[in-house]
Amino acid sequence: MPTYDCTIKDAQIFDGAGGEPSSADIAIKDGRIARIGDVPARSAGQEISATGLAIAPGFIDVHTHDDRALIDTAMSPKTSQGVTTVVAGNCGVSLAPLTLDRPPPPPLDLIGNQQQYAYPTFADYIDKVNDGGTAVNAACLCGHSTLRTGAMDSLDRPATKGEISLMKEGLKEALNAGAIGFSTGLDYAPAKQAPREEVEELAALCKSHGAIHTTHMRDEGEHMIEALDEAFTIGRTAGIPVLISHFKCSGVANWGRSAEMLAYFDAAGDKQDISLDAYPYAASSTVLKPDFISEAKRVMITWSTPHPEMGGRDLDDIAQDWGTSLLKAAERLQPAGAVYFAMDEDDVQRILSYPRTMIGSDGLPHDAHPHPRLWGTFPRVLGHYARDVGLFPLKEAIRRMTTLPAARFGLKDRGTIAEGAHADLVLFDPATICDTATFDDPMQPATGIHTVWVNGNPVWAGGKSTGSRPGTILRPQAA
Repeated sequence: MPTYDCTIKDAQIFDGAGGEPSSADIAIKDGRIARIGDVPARSAGQEISATGLAIAPGFIDVHTHDDRALIDTAMSPKTSQGVTTVVAGNCGVSLAPLTLDRPPPPPLDLIGNQQQYAYPTFADYIDKVNDGGTAVNAACLCGHSTLRTGAMDSLDRPATKGEISLMKEGLKEALNAGAIGFSTGLDYAPAKQAPREEVEELAALCKSHGAIHTTHMRDEGEHMIEALDEAFTIGRTAGIPVLISHFKCSGVANWGRSAEMLAYFDAAGDKQDISLDAYPYAASSTVLKPDFISEAKRVMITWSTPHPEMGGRDLDDIAQDWGTSLLKAAERLQPAGAVYFAMDEDDVQRILSYPRTMIGSDGLPHDAHPHPRLWGTFPRVLGHYARDVGLFPLKEAIRRMTTLPAARFGLKDRGTIAEGAHADLVLFDPATICDTATFDDPMQPATGIHTVWVNGNPVWAGGKSTGSRPGTILRPQAA
């Protein structure tokens, strides 16, 4: 009988810690890395020659909206990039705990319709994912806007004490069921009227669970400093870590402010546990919001319920065809989603270069014409920014995607190549890895990805999904 399930021979190993790569064999058995070093030939059921290729820990996508995609899809947008673990439930929006008797308010409609919000408890959702299996591992956040929608009859006001109590019950259940933290989206209508004190009451429940607060903060433009202060205050009051989601300087008037913002972030980081993530594009994507339109140089529609044929078209062209203003055209398209070209490339590169920055795609898997970050984020960092632009070495790019997020979220034995670690791995060609997804043609897999393993099982090989679903729900542990 073979000693190992699979051996990867003569790979250039990037262990995720940021050190220089080394050349060795890797043997996999029972979902773990069993040996690193010289592995005898013909000692495994499968042997892969990796000469000229690099192998890294599977990438951890720290900012996703994959809650429903984990159940309904093969997760090809992620496995095709080398992603083996996703953090779902960001921006205050999680698929649970919530059932609805009406359509979900934006942005909850980004991940599901009324029927798909079908999980009265977080445990129900986790059981559904685990029972059906999923292609990648998932660490799940419980969303504040989801809790508000379930507890309140009207979202355009602060919650009452009774409603906060209902939300606390929902969050406690989620944390006990395995949620790794609590997310907020204070820039969105369902949570915009929530005062800081409401969030603090909920965030305080996270401390005893070792859980984190991630936030799409209240403003990413003119009032960024005030929004950061609010997020930092919530973290200090609750005594928990805070992660600022998709860190950016949005709106033409704010271009160039990234140096100021990162300096402010650095100063705060000397006093409390904070972190951030970013995606490698100068355009964002979410629901179609009138107040975002004026801040962007260009707006592209990603989906529209009444006008699905407009997906992939610029709002400006649609308005001209309809003989109306941008705002009136946007009103006719609702409910809808959009890409906003509202960031500066210099700011994007400065934020990506910041040593504390983790990589998150923020992809929207259910958009008809999604932002290319859904399919291209990680190869774009490795190929375009690390190799071609030289923003940082390949070993550092990999660190941002592996050991850094694994430590941040307490994912023990993940994000590293070491004997005994889970065999979440990606084998790729560092000379050819590149994103091919574009704004015009966004659903294209990257080049240069050879094989991706989740818990020792291939999920992407030969340029396509294997159909395997070896992933599991991850709970926070001491990394």
